[in-house]
Amino acid sequence: MSQPQSAPLLASQLAGAEPPTVAEPTWLSELRQSYRQILVDTGMPGPRSETWKYTSLRALAQRSFAMHDAEAASLPLDAGLWQIPELEGPALVFVNGVFRADLSALDALPEGVTLEPVSEVLAAGRGDELRQLWDSEVVDSADVLRRLNASRAHEGVVLRVAAGIEVEPLIRLVHVSAPAAQAQAWHLRSLIQLDEGASLRVVEQHVSSGAHQHLATLTSLHTVAAEARLQLVVLQQTAMGAHLFRHTRFQLASRAEAAIHAVELGGGLVRHELAAQLEGDEAGFDSRGVVVASGRQHIDTQLQLRHAARNSRSDAVWRGVADERSRVVFRGAIVVAEGADGTDASLANKNLLLSAQAEIDSKPELEIYADEVKAAHGATVGQLDERALFYLRSRGIPLEQARRLLMAAFCQEVLDQVPDPALRQHVSSLLLAQLPQDAD
Repeated sequence: MSQPQSAPLLASQLAGAEPPTVAEPTWLSELRQSYRQILVDTGMPGPRSETWKYTSLRALAQRSFAMHDAEAASLPLDAGLWQIPELEGPALVFVNGVFRADLSALDALPEGVTLEPVSEVLAAGRGDELRQLWDSEVVDSADVLRRLNASRAHEGVVLRVAAGIEVEPLIRLVHVSAPAAQAQAWHLRSLIQLDEGASLRVVEQHVSSGAHQHLATLTSLHTVAAEARLQLVVLQQTAMGAHLFRHTRFQLASRAEAAIHAVELGGGLVRHELAAQLEGDEAGFDSRGVVVASGRQHIDTQLQLRHAARNSRSDAVWRGVADERSRVVFRGAIVVAEGADGTDASLANKNLLLSAQAEIDSKPELEIYADEVKAAHGATVGQLDERALFYLRSRGIPLEQARRLLMAAFCQEVLDQVPDPALRQHVSSLLLAQLPQDAD
């Protein structure tokens, strides 16, 4: 019996018909076929896979998912689901993986900016423009979901900013998941490219209009040319039963700067693999993230930073909160390659464990192969400070309110540098609403 037959997940995805689309470049069709064959030959990773040590795919492998939701293209939705108060601007909206021109806002794009779905690029016969999006990725033998994404993705985002253009409005990429008659699966692949000296701020939103158990995989490549600046804010609020797997990559040239703020609040089984390659001298990368999990949520963050040039810097600050029977996983790895002298890198992961049934696994890693390097990393898992609670209660603040104040302060540090005051206020409100109401 072949692996896809023993894994309904792969069987439902590999055997499904291709979406209605125009012919794609030969190199892409051949690449898709090679990935499908590897999936057939290798199947799902087992419990001994180091990559998936803390996140089991056993239950997911036994699920099957339908492809190409026919209702998604016309499903009525309230735009208030993803609107951010006092924040307007260009937006690209997908519903269950289907591009929705009627819900998007593409008529206010600044000069020098192109924003379009992958499906339109392929339909226009410009598939060769996407070659970097597939060719540049190195996939580990256990990365079954990234291979699945590469073999099935026909949709996504193509966002380009010309050299020297400083984009003022925030551009939003919105992924809406909606209930359907069957559990759906979709796979998107996106390219965000900044030319030399360009500047851009992007908000990536994941929201749901109701309960579901869909599967989504998203792979994104961000290329930041010399002296360009990119700020990315990710707000993940998908349904509590959803399965969401993302792989986000950054490639930074000389003196390029990139920053990501990630807020993980929703989903049943969520994994975010975040990788940054600092390829140019004096490149800089900042990552800030906060994860709040409750119930039986499982949220896994995999951070990989590689310094490959001189005098580059990175700063990673991540916070985790786990309540009830949830599980939070964080792996942060910094690699300073040979010749990357003058690197300045730091990573800090702090976590709050609010329940005896919850679990937090934190694994910082540091590999240095260069000289004259400044590097530090650390991780902590603890509970709320009883002395701080006593102090607040002695000032007349009720216990539950005091706990929430301390939790909010614990998480707020990663949000202080979110671009745009309106967005920062919105993110803070979402976070506060997600914090446990009672930590007893």
